[in-house]
Amino acid sequence: MKKIFVAGAGLVARPLVKYLLDQPGFLVEVADVEPGRAEKIVGGHPRGTAVKIDIQDEALLAAKIAGADLAISMLPFTFHPMLGRICVAHGKPMVTASYVSPAMKALDEDARRKGVILLNELGLDPGIDHMEAMRIIHGINTEGGRVVSFISYCGGLPALEANTNPFGYKFSWSPKGVLLAGKNSARFLEDGKIVLIPSEKLFESFKIFPVPGLGDFEAYPNRDSVPYAEAYGIPETKTMLRGTLRYPGWCLTMKKIGDLGLLDQTERDFSGMTYAGFLKELAHAAPREDLKGALARALNLEPGSAVIGNMTWLGLLREEPIRAGKSTALDVLAGLMIEKLQYAEGERDMIILQHMFLAARPDGKKEKITSTLIDYGVPYGDSSMSRTVGLPAAIGARFILEGKIRLTGVRTPIDPEIYGPILDELKNHGVEFKEERTTS
Repeated sequence: MKKIFVAGAGLVARPLVKYLLDQPGFLVEVADVEPGRAEKIVGGHPRGTAVKIDIQDEALLAAKIAGADLAISMLPFTFHPMLGRICVAHGKPMVTASYVSPAMKALDEDARRKGVILLNELGLDPGIDHMEAMRIIHGINTEGGRVVSFISYCGGLPALEANTNPFGYKFSWSPKGVLLAGKNSARFLEDGKIVLIPSEKLFESFKIFPVPGLGDFEAYPNRDSVPYAEAYGIPETKTMLRGTLRYPGWCLTMKKIGDLGLLDQTERDFSGMTYAGFLKELAHAAPREDLKGALARALNLEPGSAVIGNMTWLGLLREEPIRAGKSTALDVLAGLMIEKLQYAEGERDMIILQHMFLAARPDGKKEKITSTLIDYGVPYGDSSMSRTVGLPAAIGARFILEGKIRLTGVRTPIDPEIYGPILDELKNHGVEFKEERTTS
C-alpha cells in the first residue's frame, strides 16, 4: 500500500482525507498541532492514523515524510517551502493548494534533478480555476483560434438563504487569510493597457457583476493577473483579469475598515483597552466626542451609515475589554469576525466561479465562451469550500501515486496531463462547469 502524509487538519482537510481513505490502496497519516482535529478527520478509519506534530520540528517532519510515498501540505502557505525542501531531499512528491511562492519556485531545479513533482495551486482558486481555463484555452487553440480577452471571478460565500448578516460573508476558510487578501494591491490587463490598483484603493475598484439566478455581486481584482497571460499560453490577449466576488456592501465596509487602521499588523499591547476605546484612538476622537460621530468624521460617513452599523453589529463599538494582550489590530478584528461571521448548524456555503473568454476564430468571427461553476455545501456535512479545495489536491495526489501524472519539478495544474484527469474525476463528485457559447 502507498502511504500519504497529510500535514494540517484545518477547515478544508476533511474531504481530502476522506477521498484518500476511500481509495483501497492508500494509508493516510494526518498530522496536526491539535491531534484531536486530526483524529476527528480520520474518524477511526482502519487505514488512517492521527498524530500530533510541531511544524517547527523539522527532524520529526523529515522522518514522517521519509516514511511516506507522498506528502500533502494543508498548512499555511509560509510552511510549504520547508516541506517542499524536505520532500526533495528524500525524493518524495508533494501536493499543496496554495500559490507558488518564490521560495517554492526556487526548488524547481532540485526537484527535477530528483525526479519528483511539487504540485501546487491544486485547490479551488488557485486550482480548479486554472484547470478549467486551460481546458477551454487549449480547445480554442486546437481549433485555430486566439484568446483576445479572459476575465474570471470567484467567490466563496454564504448561499442565498444563509446570507443572514450585514457583512454578507461567513468564514469557510482562514479568517486571517480573508482579511490579509484585502491588503493586496492588484494589477491586470485591460484593452491592452496595464492597470495598477494600490492596496488602499482595492475596495474602491469594484463593479457590479450579475450572476443569473443569484443576483448582483461586487467584483474586484485579485492580486496580479498579468503573469497569467504567459502562464496560460495566451500572450496575445488584450484583457487578463482575475477577481473576487462578494455580496453588495462588502467593499465599502472593508474599505472603511482599512482606512481606520483595523487591518494594521503592527504588534502592540491591548491590555486594559476596550473595543470602543481602541476605535476612539483610531478615529482620533475628542475626549467627550460621541464614538459614532468620531467615526463618521474620520471616515467621511454619515453617523447613520450602513458601514458604522456594520461595525456596531460586529462589536467594535462596545465597551468591553479586548481579549488580547500583545496582538495586532488585524488580529483583534479577525477575533470578532470569527465570533460573529460563522455558519449556523445546517447552513450551506456557495462557490461561484465564472470564466469569460472572447476568442477570435479563424473565420474572422468572435466567439464568447462562458464557463460557470456553482457549487453548494452539504447541510450538516462538508462545505463547498472544503470540497472544492480538498478534492483537487486529493485527486492530484492519487494520480501521482498511480502514475497518471508523471511530470517533475515545481508545477501548477496547467498541463493536460494534470488537469484532464482531475477535471474528469471532479465531475464524478458533482463538481462540474456549465458552458455557454455565442458567436458574432
